[in-house]
Amino acid sequence: MPAAEVQEALRIRCEAREFALGAEIDAGALLDCLRTLRDSHGYRTYVLASATDRKETIEVVHGVRNPETADDFFVKVILPAEAPELDSAAMVYAGAEWQEREILDLFGVTFRNHPDPRRILMPDEYEGHPLRKDFPMDTPWGYRPDCGAEES
Repeated sequence: MPAAEVQEALRIRCEAREFALGAEIDAGALLDCLRTLRDSHGYRTYVLASATDRKETIEVVHGVRNPETADDFFVKVILPAEAPELDSAAMVYAGAEWQEREILDLFGVTFRNHPDPRRILMPDEYEGHPLRKDFPMDTPWGYRPDCGAEES
């Protein structure tokens, strides 16, 4: 459970909304929010970045940890699915660099000012983003289950 005083501080500073694991914020407040967590509340360790495709939107979540209290705090940003773009957290937390590259590769989220915005999981010539709901299943890339096959 995130610390109530941290949620309140982010509500005041970043207009954050309560989220069960931390705070939901507008995309423009991400870097200020992450710096506040790091510099004012002791969340010095970057834990993870993840994304979820919700058809109309893509949710990006950054997780950080306060090593003194072992408390984790998650910051969620909701982006439009048609043009997902967000400031990179890599200059605030170095650990975000590779995880943002994975989100770019798999979901197509562009991270502004990212130090190395190349694909990390998929080949350079790979078309599309395989964890998006609109990703075509008839792609020539990779394994696709044969749902109509009968067992022998």
